[in-house]
Amino acid sequence: DVQLVESGGDSVQAGGSLRLSCAASGRNYVKWCMGWFRQAPGKERDGVADIYTGDSRTVYYPDSVKGRFAISQDNAENTMYLQMTSLKTDDTAMYYCAAALQPSDECLLIESQYHYWGQGTQVTVS
Repeated sequence: DVQLVESGGDSVQAGGSLRLSCAASGRNYVKWCMGWFRQAPGKERDGVADIYTGDSRTVYYPDSVKGRFAISQDNAENTMYLQMTSLKTDDTAMYYCAAALQPSDECLLIESQYHYWGQGTQVTVS
């Protein structure tokens, strides 16, 4: 079975930084889409970053986090990271990591593409 476990969520002040981790196990994660999503109470679940683990190593960020967040993935350790800087109160949410088998470089950062999800880690910015 695929298992994804997030860690690193915390309460931080606006302008601060935080690094989230997602430990992945159960599969060979070469040629997968791996992404981070977030959801605040009463709001939709939105993608914040993704990476293709194939040769291209393509990454994508929406405008809301571009220039502030950075995604990375370590094949040797089967771990994905989200480095967050210049945090804003609007970044407060439960953050989830997700994975999807994808033979080609076609990660869409859309919830329906992802079939495997972690349980989430809470980020609170005040």
